[in-house]
Amino acid sequence: MNTKERIAARLTEALSPQALDVVDESHLHKGHAGARPGGETHYRIRITAAAFAGLSRLEMHRRINALLADELSGGVHALAIEAKAA
Repeated sequence: MNTKERIAARLTEALSPQALDVVDESHLHKGHAGARPGGETHYRIRITAAAFAGLSRLEMHRRINALLADELSGGVHALAIEAKAA
């Protein structure tokens, strides 16, 4: 399972999102800080989940970052998050 699949699996398991899109944008960051040959360093997440109801934008981001702590400490350099409640 690659990083993109692990991210999608963790978010799906924990949040049961109505919509989820995980995009590997590593190719856009070649030569930048944190970029590695082979990619899997820069991701964008678009997620809509009922689990976010009543949460602020900051709280949604904190929840996602906590769920993905292993990936963020193990090779993912950047994570852009677009989250909203269903």
